[in-house]
Amino acid sequence: MSVAFHLDTDFYKAKVGSAVKRLTLVNFRNYKYLRLNIGAPFVVLSGENGSGKTNVLEAVSFLSQGRGLRNAKLSEVKTFDFLAATQQSPVFINNNGWAVSAQVERGGEEFNIGTAVESIVKETNYNEVKEVERRIVQVNNQKLASQNELGQYLSIIWVTPQMDRLFQTGAQARRSFLDRIVYAFDTSHARRLAAYDNLYRQWLQILKSGNINDSWLVALEDQMAGIGVAIAAARREQIQKLNDFTEQNPDDIFPTAQLSLDGTIEQMLDDKPAIYVEDFYRESLFNQRRNILYNDSGNGINKTDLLALYKKKNVPAELCSTGEQKSLLLSIILAQARFLIHTRGLPPILLLDEIAAHLDDIKRDAFLYKIRELNLQAWLTSTTPSDFLSIKNSAQFFTIKDNMVNEIAEGLEAAV
Repeated sequence: MSVAFHLDTDFYKAKVGSAVKRLTLVNFRNYKYLRLNIGAPFVVLSGENGSGKTNVLEAVSFLSQGRGLRNAKLSEVKTFDFLAATQQSPVFINNNGWAVSAQVERGGEEFNIGTAVESIVKETNYNEVKEVERRIVQVNNQKLASQNELGQYLSIIWVTPQMDRLFQTGAQARRSFLDRIVYAFDTSHARRLAAYDNLYRQWLQILKSGNINDSWLVALEDQMAGIGVAIAAARREQIQKLNDFTEQNPDDIFPTAQLSLDGTIEQMLDDKPAIYVEDFYRESLFNQRRNILYNDSGNGINKTDLLALYKKKNVPAELCSTGEQKSLLLSIILAQARFLIHTRGLPPILLLDEIAAHLDDIKRDAFLYKIRELNLQAWLTSTTPSDFLSIKNSAQFFTIKDNMVNEIAEGLEAAV
């Protein structure tokens, strides 16, 4: 039996809840300068592999907290000098750093978000300094104290080809996925993670130095235990809420994924008070001092894993087929988007890189239909723009070739 999803033009005249209306890149990846004006719910970027489609999505991802959808170092993002020399750009553009800015509309309100890198001098050791790069962010020309504040203005969710194997890779990728889910609902989560990482680096540095300062270590362990339990509690609470929401609002096309956390600290919070878990965590850190330099074992929140179960079949995600794993991933993304709208009234922007891979025509079109039902803006990439025939009346199509992005003015038929 075949199912068709018709995305009629009138339906698509409705306004999306959140949208990037104009995007500007400077010295970003393969673009010396790029400006796109957007006026549609769907933005489709097509071109050969390596042409720079994902780079545009990555630029949009930098409008949120973190290191973007590639988890890139700041130094990796800047345009290569040889590319910069071959591209035309406004006279005010130089090669000192990269920047991304956007005019964003959310709930009828417009504001500007900008992010860039700046160089600062940082003291590393006694009488030693070095120049480092850091990211700065602005909203309406006002500098934010931290990039973590971006979550108050915009929520961005992405799916990349690497995530097709999310349930087959190591725990770190799933943990990052988990923390981005939590951050979408609790913008303080990123601040807690950053604070914990900073404390952990200090703790590890002292242990490696061999210059053991017991008082300093105890103070660090006390703070790590408190922040670590707060991180675990936030993860546990949000995953439980998402599971409850999914149970009450099952999808009619994509399989329901039941999520759980495989982490000692998170699991202890199921039946132990937080103060008890903090004491346990503090003691664990103390006991790890001797062996942390020789192995990476431990009970910390930096070991937590996110597990998913194909609920109807009662099969762990990692044992499912490639297509089922992709469907489970999209099911989680849709549930997160719906729950964001339900709880925060903040429709996210979706970045969908090569989303058609491992999906049949019915599920691909069903996914696009469900996105539009939620009044979301979605950015999509493909080497084959005909993958998105079903949204041709509600999308802007761009082709990318030789570091140039051009809109297809005559519609999809001109590109296929």
